[in-house]
Amino acid sequence: MGNAESAVVHKRLVRFRPHERPVIEGVFDRLQSASSSCSSASSGKNPAGKVLLLDTLKVTMGKMVSDVMIRRVFEGMCSVDPGVSLPPGGGASREQLVIFLADALRGTAEERAPLVMAMAHGTKGTASPDQIRGFLEDLIAAVVQILIHRGRLRGWRPDRMGDGDQGVKLLAEQLSSELKPSAQNTCDVACLEDWLFRVSGVATFLELLIGEGLEVGLTSCPLPILLPQCRDAPWSELRCLLDLPLLMFLSPQMPAGYGAQWRLLFSTNIHGESFTRLVGNCKSGGPTVLLVKDTKGHIFGGFISHSWEIKPQFQGYNQHYMYLNQGQQTMPNGLGMGGQHGYFGLWLDYDFGRGHSRARPRCTTYGSPQLSGDEDFTVDTVEVWGVGLPPEEQEQDENKRSVLDMDPEVQAIMEMTGKTLYSQGLREPDDDEG
Repeated sequence: MGNAESAVVHKRLVRFRPHERPVIEGVFDRLQSASSSCSSASSGKNPAGKVLLLDTLKVTMGKMVSDVMIRRVFEGMCSVDPGVSLPPGGGASREQLVIFLADALRGTAEERAPLVMAMAHGTKGTASPDQIRGFLEDLIAAVVQILIHRGRLRGWRPDRMGDGDQGVKLLAEQLSSELKPSAQNTCDVACLEDWLFRVSGVATFLELLIGEGLEVGLTSCPLPILLPQCRDAPWSELRCLLDLPLLMFLSPQMPAGYGAQWRLLFSTNIHGESFTRLVGNCKSGGPTVLLVKDTKGHIFGGFISHSWEIKPQFQGYNQHYMYLNQGQQTMPNGLGMGGQHGYFGLWLDYDFGRGHSRARPRCTTYGSPQLSGDEDFTVDTVEVWGVGLPPEEQEQDENKRSVLDMDPEVQAIMEMTGKTLYSQGLREPDDDEG
């Protein structure tokens, strides 16, 4: 950018590593080159190539993202104040693009908030919650399309999964529910900054949209992985309750290490409505995610961090955490989570036809609300996914590691006292090491 580079641009470029800066600065020329055959770029509207036009963005992003989302990205670029005079005729300047890339990919909540405001079509420094939700729907839909287009599905099959369009709306509603608008039901930049700081998923989606959509390619800082790995699912038989937006929401909610790999343990549309089969497939299977669909179309469930075991009493962290029983005449037979007998946060009866979610006002164990639409429901589909490595593989993995790996505090103390860590040179390399 030479001598014309503004202080604002320089400040943004500093957050990138030296070898990354030419990549960021080169995006403008690459986009212009890719669109050299675009009618608007060759018809005299932009003869000097000094600004980035909307049609230029469409050439690069049009195969993956809707025109509505492309326009939002373009308006976000044009909203940037680069600290230098702008070329006449409209469009986004080179400086505006660099600042936009820096804020979208490496920015703080304070820097991203004005971009979101512009992309949500806010006016006079405010946006309504509906405008933010509309932006989120377009953003989430764009991310899903990019994952599909780029082949970053990690073993999942959208054509064999739930309603993705509905999932987009539900995830946008969930994320926008975290907004704290004013008494006039408007959101200013400070409101969006607070929201972006608390709801990290929005920045993650924005990062993937810009990084993948504009093909920025910072190899030293890989783009976020939004989906867990799906392992050996029988897709030819399965019609999954999960959809991609739901997975994008659930995966980061898992405790560390549990979201890396998902494997199907049980589904009624494969294994039938058999409580015995459910118990047999899930018992001692490690942490799981349970999903239930009732006959009125509601989908709900829960995460279980311990293996299910058949016991006539509650198990887990406290006395009312999880319950699984079968073949007892004196105790309830079925699967329960939270609450107490006859008043579970989530209960599936052993006959597989009935269940309930009684949590008024909140489940006494989890603090969660009633999950099903009606307190008592009729089961349509049940699905259970194991998350993380199976217990036997987890044990093998732990046995491969030394005591020093399992207790980094001991390792740090030994290093501080000058002890040589001989075992680091003697261990076999991990599978993912060269």
